[in-house]
Amino acid sequence: MNAPAPFSFVPIDPRRSTAKPRTRGLSMVIDDGLPNGYLADVLRTAGAHIDIMKIKTGLSRLYPRDVLVEKLRMLQAAQVRPFIGGQFHEYVFAKLGEAALPRFYEEALALGFDTIEISDNTVPLTDAQRHAQIAGACRAGLRVFGEVGSKETLSNPALLVEQARICFDAGAELVLVEAAELVRDGAVHEETLRVLREGLPADRIMIELPGPWIAGVRSCDIEAMKKSVLREFGPDVNLANIDVKTIMDTEALRTGLGTAGPLHA
Repeated sequence: MNAPAPFSFVPIDPRRSTAKPRTRGLSMVIDDGLPNGYLADVLRTAGAHIDIMKIKTGLSRLYPRDVLVEKLRMLQAAQVRPFIGGQFHEYVFAKLGEAALPRFYEEALALGFDTIEISDNTVPLTDAQRHAQIAGACRAGLRVFGEVGSKETLSNPALLVEQARICFDAGAELVLVEAAELVRDGAVHEETLRVLREGLPADRIMIELPGPWIAGVRSCDIEAMKKSVLREFGPDVNLANIDVKTIMDTEALRTGLGTAGPLHA
């Protein structure tokens, strides 16, 4: 029998989904090379607040096979869904061509992945290629997260909505919105958030948080963006790219227990 939570008499924001598996209010963290022992401690401490973990870029190619398989089993046992980051898919497409993608999908399934991301951060895709690649991965038996964002969307955020609809039409389960589309000189672009909220179903998009890989973004900018997104969408917004060291603090913000204080309905 589980012991009651500390201070269980203190209420949290009732709009926050707390039971897993969640269908909204998903939190995605990044595996950027986490040792499995460290990951075990993270899951023991914060596993209840993590829904999805991205194996970043091409790290799936660099892990020892047994370490990667063990990692995936640990995540799945904790009801955390692992997926392959989209830049690995881009790399395979760029270096080996479209003909190699079915083999990539087969290997992903053999390792224990059931989900991949398809993006075009470094290898541009046409709308037709985006649709075809997502549909092809779905036919192979994978679930797909699409990612949207391009240079054009910096000045026309309505294009994000159009790109997302292409992903959904092709079979994508979720669409991640590239963090670089949402900040200008470290500050969140509120108009883009509004366009997304009004144009797409909130439970099928995931807002990526920026990080130090984006020029001009500081830790305080990331925290400010979390607060802006929670104000715009509420505590059950889907959030991606949460640093594993800040997952507990992010959950505190969602529930009203963080530095932003109680969220207004």
